[in-house]
Amino acid sequence: MLYFTSDLHFYHENIIKHTNRHYFNVEKMNNDLIKKWNEKINFHDEVYILGDFTMKGAKLATDILCQLKGKKHLIRGNHDDFVDSSEFNKSLFCSIQYYAEVIYSNIQFVLFHYPILEWNGMAKGSISLHGHQHNHEYYNYKNLERRIRRFDVGVDANNMMPVSAEYIISFFNSI
Repeated sequence: MLYFTSDLHFYHENIIKHTNRHYFNVEKMNNDLIKKWNEKINFHDEVYILGDFTMKGAKLATDILCQLKGKKHLIRGNHDDFVDSSEFNKSLFCSIQYYAEVIYSNIQFVLFHYPILEWNGMAKGSISLHGHQHNHEYYNYKNLERRIRRFDVGVDANNMMPVSAEYIISFFNSI
């Protein structure tokens, strides 16, 4: 199975206030994100993280990545400098990129941390996936109503957990 997520912001205390996450502290947030991830993801699943995994350094990033199931890919966001550290083992990710395109079930997904207005294959049914904005669920429904095939995969828009490619395809097929 193929999954996407973004903007987890592990160990980032201020993100709780900034995005109105319902946690008392960063430890509860981290534990809940890990729990929800591992309840949904199996070891053989592919997960694309569309940026902002953590801004708290290589050691803490490694600690969290080792607790998460699945084969992880990183699409770099504006808070992923930990991957440049000589202390970080890049092999914890299957790939590290700024942009990617993947095909699943004959649907092209364009992956970028930031939302974009136009993307490759837009007129041919491709779907743009992004994070960065910390939108809530209504954002994706608003795009659906406007027939814009752009989806925020960030945890704030998806019950604090990764979202499957199958769900995203069915979401847009509902119109």
